[in-house]
Amino acid sequence: MENDQGSFEDVSSTSESSKHALEGVFHSHLEEKVRPYIDLIDSLRLIGIDDDLALPTIAVIGDQSSGKSSVLEALSGVALPRGSGIVTRCPLELKLRKIRGGVQWRAVISYKEEYIQFDDPSLVEGYVQEAQNELAGDGVGICDDLITLEIMSPEVCDLTLIDLPGIARVPVKGQPEDIGEQIKYLIRSFIERDETINLVVVPCNVDIATTEALKMAQEVDPEGKRTLAILTKPDLIDKGTERNILDVVRNQVIPLSKGYIMVKCRGQQQIDNKISLEEATRVERDFFKRHEYFSCLLNEDKATIQCLATKLTQDLVDHIKKSMPLLSEQIKKQLWDLRKELSQCEAGPPLDPQKRKDFFISTLMKFNDKINRSATGEAGNEYNLFVQLRSEFKKWKDHLDSTKSSFHETVQAVVKEYDLKYRGRELPGFSDYSLFEMVVQRLVIQLKGPAIDTLRVIRETIQKQFSDVSRSCFPHYPYLQCVATNKIDNIQSKQEAKVEQRILEQFEMEQLVYTQDGIYFKSLNETSLAADGQKVSEDNFAGLDSRSKYPEMLKAYYEIVVQRLADQVPMLIRYFMLKESAQLLCNEMLGLMDGANVNEVLREESEVSRRRVNLQNRVDRLTLAQEKLSNFL
Repeated sequence: MENDQGSFEDVSSTSESSKHALEGVFHSHLEEKVRPYIDLIDSLRLIGIDDDLALPTIAVIGDQSSGKSSVLEALSGVALPRGSGIVTRCPLELKLRKIRGGVQWRAVISYKEEYIQFDDPSLVEGYVQEAQNELAGDGVGICDDLITLEIMSPEVCDLTLIDLPGIARVPVKGQPEDIGEQIKYLIRSFIERDETINLVVVPCNVDIATTEALKMAQEVDPEGKRTLAILTKPDLIDKGTERNILDVVRNQVIPLSKGYIMVKCRGQQQIDNKISLEEATRVERDFFKRHEYFSCLLNEDKATIQCLATKLTQDLVDHIKKSMPLLSEQIKKQLWDLRKELSQCEAGPPLDPQKRKDFFISTLMKFNDKINRSATGEAGNEYNLFVQLRSEFKKWKDHLDSTKSSFHETVQAVVKEYDLKYRGRELPGFSDYSLFEMVVQRLVIQLKGPAIDTLRVIRETIQKQFSDVSRSCFPHYPYLQCVATNKIDNIQSKQEAKVEQRILEQFEMEQLVYTQDGIYFKSLNETSLAADGQKVSEDNFAGLDSRSKYPEMLKAYYEIVVQRLADQVPMLIRYFMLKESAQLLCNEMLGLMDGANVNEVLREESEVSRRRVNLQNRVDRLTLAQEKLSNFL
């Protein structure tokens, strides 16, 4: 066997070691050297480091019906799914772990959220098929989700490899037309990495130069430095072609730095006859020992599954050792870049529980401060609601003023109605005070609808502004945004109902027709009721000819009503919808501090937060990987 830099000495170098290989025994001193390196890479893959950079691994590829499954069965000691067409439909990470000390066989299969432990080797095939159906669906589709099968047994070598779907040439029923390209794309994603050893399975009874698997390996590894080929089905070759096959194995046809190994695994008839894998191993060795042409391969360490297992383990560990310095440098560079990028991200909640709680309190206080400044109308505040409210209050006042233009028509209509329905023996113009009240009430009642409309508009304005404050203060915290939005809506709804009731009460009070005498006289004077510039007062009002000045008297009182409503309605709205609503909202938000699950409340969902969390997770796993690697360098 060829020894690259960093390989183990004397592996399979004597007939005694070959005998031990036959028995499935890997020397203990070699195990002590091998296991830590393989465990290191497996631990890095377990923490997800292969999402950040490529890890040393062995990828198994082959055309359909190349014998790939049989090779993996022989290495692992368990039956894997078999059949025609695409059998492997998801990448299968096969982790073989040698155990001793009387411990029996056990295994774990994991994918997605599933994690199944079992101790019956006969269950492997069913569990793998179930996992593939779960990930790729029932049928013949493929999926790039990884299935991990870890087998712990006294009968295996320490080895990790990834089985990939067999290369399909023609789609079968139920497969998409581009299934071949889908499979090749999946295979390339593994074998194109410099860190991957490509294990190519090729049947002896086909022209090796025409196999799709070897072509793909050559495309990504033209010099063959990281490609090892396995020749299967040596019992099916045509007589007279044995020497040609020997030339292939001895690297004289398509040279590969890692060379070729020939194996003879169980055939379908042996499986049907329930020949065990252990028995198949003995049958394999006897086949090579007695073969006229291939017996020489035993002495050259180029035949049998046990020889393959030893070489694969050695090659993988050598590959890991060579890759470690570069891996360490890649981790350092990525950590530097990620930490720099993370420092430029907007800060999120601290991880320390107490600091996280303080951050939560501070976040709520900032929200309350903005809400209070919105409600107080502080100058220069970007959330100053009074800019918008003043505009709506002016519209209300303008509407009140606009009703004055139709005042005369309303008065005439009411007087005419009175004369038709209520006038008795009195002559026209001698109307009583009830007519005055009727006119006022008719005018005022028309203002109730617009007042409620103003309330609705301002409620929407305030609610939108408060919600904008919520989004600005809790941009990355959907829970807080949801809580704040619900509280804003509930409080505004209750306050709106309260204000509406107050406004209706105000209009009910306006039916009483009342004002202070002094205020009324002032309004009368402003309407030019007095003749010759004489001011009307309590002293001279008794002599005033009120019959002819009836409309002016009504107009004077209506001016008072308009002024009163122009102020009172906005004050009611401002107090209950803005001032009191802001206080209630702030109190309720502060109440979240009592017994709140801070971690849930501050759960983030945004592109910025997801990016920051993703960066932090990458930094964490790369830091852990760096610590693990430092123990080996």
